[in-house]
Amino acid sequence: MTPPEPWRHLRSLLCVRLDSLGDVLMTTPAIRAFRDSLPGARITLLTSPAGAAAARHVPEVDDVIVFAAPWMKAPCASHEEALSVMEKLRGFDAAAIFTVYSQSALPAAYLCYLAGIPRRLAHCRENPYHLLTHWVPDPEPAQLVRHEVERQLALAAAVGCTSADTRLSFSFRPEDRERAGKLGLGPRYIVVHPGASAPSRRYPPQQFARAMDLVAARSACEIVLTGDAGEAALLDEVARGMRAPVRALAGQLSLGELGALIAGAALVVCNNTGPAHVAAALGTPVVDLYALTNPQHTPWRVPSRVLSHDVPCRNCYRSVCPQGHHDCLRKVAPEAVAAAALDLLGSPVHATYHEKAIAA
Repeated sequence: MTPPEPWRHLRSLLCVRLDSLGDVLMTTPAIRAFRDSLPGARITLLTSPAGAAAARHVPEVDDVIVFAAPWMKAPCASHEEALSVMEKLRGFDAAAIFTVYSQSALPAAYLCYLAGIPRRLAHCRENPYHLLTHWVPDPEPAQLVRHEVERQLALAAAVGCTSADTRLSFSFRPEDRERAGKLGLGPRYIVVHPGASAPSRRYPPQQFARAMDLVAARSACEIVLTGDAGEAALLDEVARGMRAPVRALAGQLSLGELGALIAGAALVVCNNTGPAHVAAALGTPVVDLYALTNPQHTPWRVPSRVLSHDVPCRNCYRSVCPQGHHDCLRKVAPEAVAAAALDLLGSPVHATYHEKAIAA
């Protein structure tokens, strides 16, 4: 498919993705579609502070503009900061605005309109009138629900931009691998990431501990807990609940070093959060404790087991469980988590993907 004439000769493209780390990674196949179809264009990503951390590990992105948009749920920029960002957007030839279907693209479209960006592409349910020059009527959720990667690939394809490579993108530096290697881990280890930004997406720590004790006893794998500095208490709780030896690395790894650690792991066990998508990008198998807050963010194109307990309140899109029971995760037995992990550890498919990750 060839891009239409107004897009074919772009010199500069702004990709807008204002969510978090995992959302940016799930958008990378669509960004690659622009890169492959518009080889002369410089691609800049407008994203949140959390998204910017991921974008620095995406080779398809040439530059990053950080913006805590006031229409997103994270802490927002001041009025003056928003005006400053708008000035930085002047001069782009086009903007592609990526959203999940529960978000409106119109605030970002208006920002791009005010900045004078002449071509503005997005999914939108309501009629955007002049805010979008390339409007893709949003079929979700009324007609279908797609994986997040498929949704964003479809947006790029609407202006003729495609790629044969639809994997997630994440790279790290040789020094990241070197620092991860200095942790002194053995040849076979499992990365366990028990945190998540939203409380509704966190599997109970004591159940994590029980599950990983079962895996350690039956696999002889080392267990490594990861998280940021603010998750130190959570990692300590999981470690205290375990009988098997465990390493807790709260706040000790940069994102690149975490990527290198994940690339060398036999398996990642985590909630539906950023490291699940880092693992998918690097080809490391994932056991995903998947809260049923939304259906679109499962691990993409990697051996995985997605575990949840069905509940009537599924797809609530809430950061805090509205029912207060967390049953979609709490009722997943640690034995089921261990069985899924051991299954992936023994899978011949896993060896193929893992070898690719180590060689990357």
